[in-house]
Amino acid sequence: MSEAFVSLSNLTLSYGSTVAVPNLDLDIREGELIALLGPSGCGKTTTMRAIAGLLTPTTGNIVIDGRDVTRLAANKRGIGLVFQSYALFPHLSAFENVAFGLRLQKLEDHDIRARTDAGMATVGLSGFEARKPAEMSGGQQQRLALARSLVMQPKVLLLDEPLSNLDARLRLEMRTELQRVQKDTGVTMVFVTHDQSEALALADRIVLMKDGEIVQLGTPAQLYSEPATAFAADFMGFENIFRVEAGRLVSDIGSLPMGYSTESKMLAWRPGGVVVGDGPHKARVLASSFAGGHREYVLESQLGPIKADAPIESAEVALGDPVVFDLPQATARPLAP
Repeated sequence: MSEAFVSLSNLTLSYGSTVAVPNLDLDIREGELIALLGPSGCGKTTTMRAIAGLLTPTTGNIVIDGRDVTRLAANKRGIGLVFQSYALFPHLSAFENVAFGLRLQKLEDHDIRARTDAGMATVGLSGFEARKPAEMSGGQQQRLALARSLVMQPKVLLLDEPLSNLDARLRLEMRTELQRVQKDTGVTMVFVTHDQSEALALADRIVLMKDGEIVQLGTPAQLYSEPATAFAADFMGFENIFRVEAGRLVSDIGSLPMGYSTESKMLAWRPGGVVVGDGPHKARVLASSFAGGHREYVLESQLGPIKADAPIESAEVALGDPVVFDLPQATARPLAP
């Protein structure tokens, strides 16, 4: 592993007497795109605010590019910020929004023009210089906010849920755009999100957080395929998680015989790993919905609700009808308790 470009060491972050992040350690490599992922209140935005200099740690250190910035003012850290709301100036043109920070630095006019033009070209907004933010789409506004940060040539670019205000189609487009810009510029990027699909699509590595602590850190493929705990599995889409006791799958509602042996104390299945229409277990269809390439079911079983996906070409089971199903060992993910 290469030397850390951003290093958080023994970081404790508090709001008054409430500790939001206790003793966090995290190293980020130069040019890496890191996603801080987790549910609301997990500490991901608090961690980002500390890196930005908007929150002073109770204990610990923040080092960026070999320099301890723990007590350094936010505007001295070389950090770029893109907020969820974009925070654009509505009365300024797109060009002047991007140029704003450069003018504060009192650069020469030709330098401001060159860097602003280059920044807008990087995000695909050449030709939009005269438009006001209100005359631009949500995706264009997001790219404008990105350009405004990039022209400041930050050492680290921080993005706080920047895609959450976009519709589904634009979110998909902007994922690609963000990834392209990050790779083209080589800027180290920290992306805060609660959306696991965004983290999987964008990040080089994902930091999954819960209650201010890192639950698991790894590549998207590792977190998707190899969640280490029940929390990680549930967050990454393994929606059927059960204890293993005496050869049975056990929930708080009931149990079912497995029909195979395992040393694991817990097993989890994605909905796509559940077999519908074949197997030893009986259930009733509680819910059924068309999802394009597959059909999504909720099955009422002795274990409680089971979420299952079935190929669209398979025979449809009507709401309320009985059905058999299987939780096969081949599609199970063993978990730590």
